[in-house]
Amino acid sequence: MPQLPAPDYPAEVRTRLEADARQIIGRYPDSRSALLPLLHLVQSEEGHVTRTGMRFCAEVLELTTAEVTAVATFYSMYRRKPSGDYQVGVCTNTLCAVMGGDAIFDGLKEHLGVGNGETTEDGKITLEHIECNAACDFAPVVMVNWEFFDNQTPESARRLVDDLRAGRSVEPTRGAPLCTFKETARILAGFPDERPGAVEATGGAGPASLVGLRLAKGEAPQPRVVHPRVAAPQDEPPGEHLSSHDAPQDTSASDPAHPAGPVSEEGE
Repeated sequence: MPQLPAPDYPAEVRTRLEADARQIIGRYPDSRSALLPLLHLVQSEEGHVTRTGMRFCAEVLELTTAEVTAVATFYSMYRRKPSGDYQVGVCTNTLCAVMGGDAIFDGLKEHLGVGNGETTEDGKITLEHIECNAACDFAPVVMVNWEFFDNQTPESARRLVDDLRAGRSVEPTRGAPLCTFKETARILAGFPDERPGAVEATGGAGPASLVGLRLAKGEAPQPRVVHPRVAAPQDEPPGEHLSSHDAPQDTSASDPAHPAGPVSEEGE
């Protein structure tokens, strides 16, 4: 059966979103180029992209809802169903998986009682496995609302989600202070982060990533970042793994019990 048209936002919400949308659209010579940030804007309102949000984007950009839906369903950063205040993503790509990412992901599924893409009953945490975070120097990496938590272990990841659920302060390894998913979505829509110190916060790449840059600048080669596997250096006792994880783990299927895939439209 064909779906009824999506309901509109309440009048006061639509008025506020229209004012924000005008700012976003004004940044682009072609209005349809504003669709990606507008989807972040409507996501900041409800925590995910609803049919109402897609209708709003289509109307202000003079697009069809089919055109908006095609974009909203293509990018995984746009959520299609209600999700938690904190999106906890565990990298299970090759290097993070081998260094312990699979063990972290499996441990969090059991600890939180949710599968991939599912949200805890208190609405605090949505857990998902994600592809490369582009932070392989710090593997295994967990991201919360796209902020980095480097060199994680199953134990530290459990402490992290427990702190988030309890409302305790949590500081990313580098980058801006942590905020909620809705607040993150508004920042990604292009509005300034007005929290004190947030803009000044930053972080750098790890030493392995910078080797090529240093060589290109003609700087002297640095000592090896990772020692050969065949033997430990004679002047250093064999000790802690650089990733803070005690041993590499075998890779495994992402999550056969809760596979990622298309999400049903709201109301179906």
